[in-house]
This record gives sequence, structure tokens and C-alpha cells, in this order.
Amino acid sequence: MELQERLNDVRSRIAAGERQAGRAAGSVGLVAVSKTFEAEAIRPAIEAGQRIFGENRVQESQGKWPALKAEHPDIELHLIGPLQSNKAADAVALFDVIETVDREKIARALAEEMKRQDRRPRLYVQVNTGLEPQKAGIAPDDTPAFVSLCRGDLGLSIEGLMCIPPAEENPGPHFALLAKLASKCGVEKLSMGMSGDYETAIAFGATSVRVGSAIFGAR
Repeated sequence: MELQERLNDVRSRIAAGERQAGRAAGSVGLVAVSKTFEAEAIRPAIEAGQRIFGENRVQESQGKWPALKAEHPDIELHLIGPLQSNKAADAVALFDVIETVDREKIARALAEEMKRQDRRPRLYVQVNTGLEPQKAGIAPDDTPAFVSLCRGDLGLSIEGLMCIPPAEENPGPHFALLAKLASKCGVEKLSMGMSGDYETAIAFGATSVRVGSAIFGAR
């Protein structure tokens, strides 16, 4: 299939998932994960009307997105990969949403840069629902206190939670845990679900899904 066909297929599956879950049409946003793809490979998705994209690395994004965003000012760019504190300034300048706030050092760096640049990308806290040592994210039990720290001490507006379940486990319980934590923390957005499990995520309340290979093909 061509990219536009794959994109339309994903959109149709999202719409079907919304209906099956009894949710309003359009309640689940699609973040098209364009990491590792060059600007010319991304343009067909933009031409097909896609406006929300996700990238893993700040430096890679700086090489392709400023020009694309200048051409299409309505594009919304999400950082969905780990953020180093020395890249906080660049991330605040380029991204509209940062989904991977995962420790106090990063939260403080973002707070400082947002104040300095007078630019406020929307923020999500990444939760390590599987407590995987190799994976970034706040432990589930620590999430309410961390969200409170971000909001109270640092003045950050946390609008959502994000997770990446362990690859070898049923994602459903992890999505259910994230939804429970979001309710406890008083956040409305849930970024969960990728190419292999986004339909499951919709059933558990995802407000956005991050889909890459099902749209752009294998990397």
C-alpha cells in the first residue's frame, strides 16, 4: 500500500475503535511517528492531511522540522523519546508537546527554559508501568507525587500521562493502570498505544495513539 492508503487504514481503525468503545468520533488523536524518516518521506502524510507528528530525538528533529513547520504552521510536533537536560532548550524551542517528562532534573530544566523563552509546550509525564530498569519513566507509585511537584513547585501544567508497556506483556493492564493514575492525578490526556496495540489502547481510554510503522512502513 502507498503511504496515504496506510494512513487512511489507521484512521479507519481508530474510528472503529472509538465506536466499539462507545466514544465520541474524533476523541482519539493520531500522532504519526516519523522518527528516522527524512522530510521527503513525511511530506505525503502532510499532503494527506496529517498534522500531528512524533519524533524520538531532538537533534534529528532539528534537521527536518523547522522547514516543514514553516511551510505548514498548523503542524503539532510531539517529542516522544527520552530527553537529556542539555537538550531542554532546543526541545522547548521546537516541540509543541513533550511527552517524556520522566524525572525532576528534566522537569526543572524545562521549567527554566519555558520561562526564559516564554514558550510553553504542553507536557506529559512518562510512566514506567512495567518497572523496566532499561526504560525511562516514573514508577507508578511515585507518579502522583511527581505530578504534584511539577505543578506545585515548578509551576508546570501537566496535561497527560504516557506509557510504553513491556513488549512481551499484554498491554491492557498497563493501559488500565495509566488510566487509573491519570484519574488520580487529575490529568485528562492519555498517550498510549503504538502500531501493534493502538486499538487496545483506545478501548482503555487513550486520547492519542503513537503510530509509526503502520503508516510509514518498516524502518
